[in-house]
Amino acid sequence: MARRASSSLNPGVLIGAAGAIVVAIFAGKSLLGKKSASFGETKPLDIEELLENGNSLRGNEYVVEGQVDEKLQWTSDKGQLVSVRVNTPSGDEFVGVEIPAEFNKLNIDTKQKYSFRVKFRQGGIAVATGVNRL
Repeated sequence: MARRASSSLNPGVLIGAAGAIVVAIFAGKSLLGKKSASFGETKPLDIEELLENGNSLRGNEYVVEGQVDEKLQWTSDKGQLVSVRVNTPSGDEFVGVEIPAEFNKLNIDTKQKYSFRVKFRQGGIAVATGVNRL
């Protein structure tokens, strides 16, 4: 009697391939799924402190997270000014953030959430030094 060739795959190969696919899916989700809002050790802005005396914050860097409510002004050489809606325990507050011309290549959309690293200049004006879309 003639022997037939076995056409089934080795179970070890099937288990190894399935494991590799699962690892690839989890690695892809962890790399692509995270939208980092982190700006290192920069601390979040205390909105109450800003409302009390914004000028006292000058020279310091903070992180502002919120939804861009409105684009207030834009020029190609100076950048743009946006209003950011920030959720606070006492309700929503609005913070004006100046985005310098160096970020003109970013498409800042209204009604989208962003994380801004800001540095305060004279007069308590928040100027973006970093922008991440959330």
